[in-house]
Amino acid sequence: MTIILIRACILYAVITFALRLMGKRQLGELQPSELVVTILISNIASIPVEDSSVPMLLGIIPIFTLVCLDVIMSTIMMKSPRFRKLIIGSPRIIISEGVIQQKEMKRLRYTVDDLVEAMREQQIFDIGEVYYAIVETTGKINFLQKKDHQSATRADVGHGGSSYDPPSVIIRDGVKDEEQLDLLGLGQGWLNKQLRDNNVSTKDVFLMTADKNGSTILIKKAVN
Repeated sequence: MTIILIRACILYAVITFALRLMGKRQLGELQPSELVVTILISNIASIPVEDSSVPMLLGIIPIFTLVCLDVIMSTIMMKSPRFRKLIIGSPRIIISEGVIQQKEMKRLRYTVDDLVEAMREQQIFDIGEVYYAIVETTGKINFLQKKDHQSATRADVGHGGSSYDPPSVIIRDGVKDEEQLDLLGLGQGWLNKQLRDNNVSTKDVFLMTADKNGSTILIKKAVN
């Protein structure tokens, strides 16, 4: 019993340190690849605890191997948006301009009950109030209400009740998102003009957002 207790304490410390290295978040916010690593670590850690004949190193080495793999994968995803999209996917719009995108919901295997439950979690009880909804890569659904139903500070009292599209990221860490650019209907010519006006190239941009009206926010990469 004493040996099992000591092993459990050692593995607890090892897993805690490993998860700190991963720098991850709450369980509900984990990306698919992060969730896989978390599940594997828990399963591997249970073996040396349950069977005292198994050397501790047979549990510790695989755990740190998985952590190193996760750190490497995270670094690659930071450098390559295409690789990130391949591994964790991309956010998907399921309500646009108040219209439910039924084909997209079927593709994501989201039911009406899933949608309504997510609305209630954000204190929205009428689908008619929703102007825009997006499914994040974690599976969480975020909503944008129509201006008529937003709080006074969000709706900007005195500016009427018209709705608007939230801005989309069109350049992230020097790589443009052609899909978002096409969805906004702005075009490559418009983007080139914005870059010229700011005297930068795509690779010099850390973050650039735009909406359908062409309003932009551009943040340049920090100089090392």
